[in-house]
Amino acid sequence: MKPSPRWMTATSLLVTLLLTGCGGQVSDEQVIEDPATVEHVEGDDVARITLTQRAAERLGIRTAVVEGRGKKRTVVPAGTLLVDPEGDFWVYTNPEPLVFLRHKIRIDNEVGQQAILSAGPPIGTPVVTVGVAELYGVEYGIGH
Repeated sequence: MKPSPRWMTATSLLVTLLLTGCGGQVSDEQVIEDPATVEHVEGDDVARITLTQRAAERLGIRTAVVEGRGKKRTVVPAGTLLVDPEGDFWVYTNPEPLVFLRHKIRIDNEVGQQAILSAGPPIGTPVVTVGVAELYGVEYGIGH
């Protein structure tokens, strides 16, 4: 039994497309955008992280605002907390879209899923609740 001309034509076309990369050419002008930029803040140990929209979506970044409780006390969701290797506590603030800054905090108490702070960002400041560890990795170049 001989292969049909249609089958041979389809096979030839498929092989040609595979060998030529689907007919497209790779351009030297194609630029792959870096998903994040890290700028060190002068006079501080923290960095300003700027993500692309796609990177923020892929990391699943979510935020909540710092809430007030009593006199000079602020409250953040426990999921915002980051402990560095020296044992210091931090949160990542979100001062403008796609921009993140690590902010040192002092915890007075944890109640349920909330941390009551004696020092931290002002009430109303957006803080990262999902993607905290990933931002820390970006800041320090972990896995890059």
